[in-house]
Amino acid sequence: MAASPGPAGVGGAGAVYGSGSSGFALDSGLEIKTRSVEQTLLPLVSQITTLINHKDNTKKSDKTLQAIQRVGQAVNLAVGRFVKVGEAIANENWDLKEEINIACIEAKQAGETIAALTDITNLNHLESDGQITIFTDKTGVIKAARLLLSSVTKVLLLADRVVIKQIITSRNKVLATMERLEKVNSFQEFVQIFSQFGNEMVEFAHLSGDRQNDLKDEKKKAKMAAARAVLEKCTMMLLTASKTCLRHPNCESAHKNKEGVFDRMKVALDKVIEIVTDCKPNGETDISSISIFTGIKEFKMNIEALRENLYFQSKENLSVTLEVILERMEDFTDSAYTSHEHRERILELSTQARMELQQLISVWIQAQSKKTKSIAEELELSILKISHSLNELKKELHSTATQLAADLLKYHADHVVLKALKLTGVEGNLEALAEYACKLSEQKEQLVETCRLLRHISGTEPLEITCIHAEETFQVTGQQIISAAETLTLHPSSKIAKENLDVFCEAWESQISDMSTLLREINDVFEGRRGEKYGYLSLPKPMNNANLKSLKPDKPDSEEQAKIAKLGLKLGLLTSDADCEIEKWEDQENEIVQYGRNMSSMAYSLYLFTRGEGPLKTSQDLIHQLEVFAAEGLKLTSSVQAFSKQLKDDDKLMLLLEINKLIPLCHQLQTVTKTSLQNKVFLKVDKCITKTRSMMALLVQLLSLCYKLLKKMENNGWVSVTNKDTMDSKT
Repeated sequence: MAASPGPAGVGGAGAVYGSGSSGFALDSGLEIKTRSVEQTLLPLVSQITTLINHKDNTKKSDKTLQAIQRVGQAVNLAVGRFVKVGEAIANENWDLKEEINIACIEAKQAGETIAALTDITNLNHLESDGQITIFTDKTGVIKAARLLLSSVTKVLLLADRVVIKQIITSRNKVLATMERLEKVNSFQEFVQIFSQFGNEMVEFAHLSGDRQNDLKDEKKKAKMAAARAVLEKCTMMLLTASKTCLRHPNCESAHKNKEGVFDRMKVALDKVIEIVTDCKPNGETDISSISIFTGIKEFKMNIEALRENLYFQSKENLSVTLEVILERMEDFTDSAYTSHEHRERILELSTQARMELQQLISVWIQAQSKKTKSIAEELELSILKISHSLNELKKELHSTATQLAADLLKYHADHVVLKALKLTGVEGNLEALAEYACKLSEQKEQLVETCRLLRHISGTEPLEITCIHAEETFQVTGQQIISAAETLTLHPSSKIAKENLDVFCEAWESQISDMSTLLREINDVFEGRRGEKYGYLSLPKPMNNANLKSLKPDKPDSEEQAKIAKLGLKLGLLTSDADCEIEKWEDQENEIVQYGRNMSSMAYSLYLFTRGEGPLKTSQDLIHQLEVFAAEGLKLTSSVQAFSKQLKDDDKLMLLLEINKLIPLCHQLQTVTKTSLQNKVFLKVDKCITKTRSMMALLVQLLSLCYKLLKKMENNGWVSVTNKDTMDSKT
């Protein structure tokens, strides 16, 4: 959904917002089947349309007639497949069943009619010249083709309603569980509800991801990406912020921190539904009205239209349009971060544009009354002059905004303020906290204003939306970091408060990284190196260019990227489950816990890699990490085996069965990492992450089982003396 950077946590949904691929119901693929049948069916219908458009007296050979028959049969077969999918959708949605079934019956009848009317055996015998007409009933074929298109469209529209209903239902389930999470008072209850919440977020992520992939409108696509990015970032924040509140229930800053996350997630969920249902809330303004570059583009089109039509619009409208554009320039000229040179140049070019518009209007008035060649040439010259001035103004605005952004990103690249806040927190230094909180607030205001300027010069609507998303993220996250730092400073020894601050700082750093990419995208569009379409920066990157340096011979397609992203997302979710199990153990120094924590940490790094983030930068880094992960898994199995020796026979057998599932997976992963696949790196990554995911699923089960058996031993009082002494010494 976000959809965005790095969450993982208890039963979590932090990593669920990659490109979805399971549309109609989770993993059912019905929406995909519907789409693929549609793509097969419509070109065939187009062929039928071409055939029936021939003149009535057209004669065709036997070979051509056989081709016509094949087209008719192919249409009928495609319709049959389409109808099966439609009926499956109908059976799962009783409220629409009757409508869908009627449309399916019509489609089936139309397909059979086309097949019958294009069947050679039903045509007249050859005429004396060896040729026959294409159809004996051309009208019937036309009627059947129209019915087919009408019924297919009806089924697709009804199926679309089903998908929208599913997304809304999924959102409502998430909201209901969020309400329960807000009110939870015990950690055990929180773990249970968050696990359910994680599963619901996974479902919502897949459904909204599929919807995003299907959207044709680039602007809507970017909005959906931004909303889903918020949901993914906030899921991890929700986990740590809630845990901090439970650990420190009387801490006001902890509650403020948590409430901020819940509020932002609710807004993002509503935004997804607005996009899916195509409903705009009252008072929402079109973002194109606030972009200077969009305004200049429209203004230039209006003045260039005068070449064709001198009465295209009024002089007053043109003057007002320019004044609105120049008024928006105040975002640049009033900014404290705009240099004196840039400000002077922008004001100078603005004045020049006003003067040239007055000159254009003067010539325009003359041209309306005098139709001479010299006036026409003068009008053309005036149009060229003002167009040139506006282009110069665009260059100056672009230079101002991008230079400011580049300087700011460079200045804050080392994240000194964040590091200072973390240090201040663990030291419990409230005085220093106030100082660095003030510095972060200043940095936040700079970044917010820079995003606002970048939005004006971004050049495309999707990039404008990404700028708005970045602006909102810095605004909210900056304040949340301060409240998280305040909580840690008040409770400097709290591990969960420290983890919570780390999570918010990671989100900030991730947004800084995204802003750097955004800046490159804006420059590319301005210089004409990129078209309208590009990857949405708010989305998790399944594999970024840095990670693909060694993969150039085998460039991934979108399906491969989506698959890797989804595997990575599920892996991130499993690390959340593992962290939850580890949290239960009182003895955090226990070997089983230590190996489990190490494996979870490494798995989380792998998840970040699939997003183009984290410490692993190349495929070689990934392979090395996987080798260490497999070795750590074998160490874990040894520790669990040692623990099993203290158990009674039934419990021991149950535990050994689980261990025997993990050991071969560790060896298989080691084998895969050493296997060369001749530049098929994506295939290797796919296999490795699949194995890692299976190992993490077993790790979660093992941690849970070991904890239960340990508790059982302690309750029954038959912990071995040696083990008890060991545990006491570690405690």
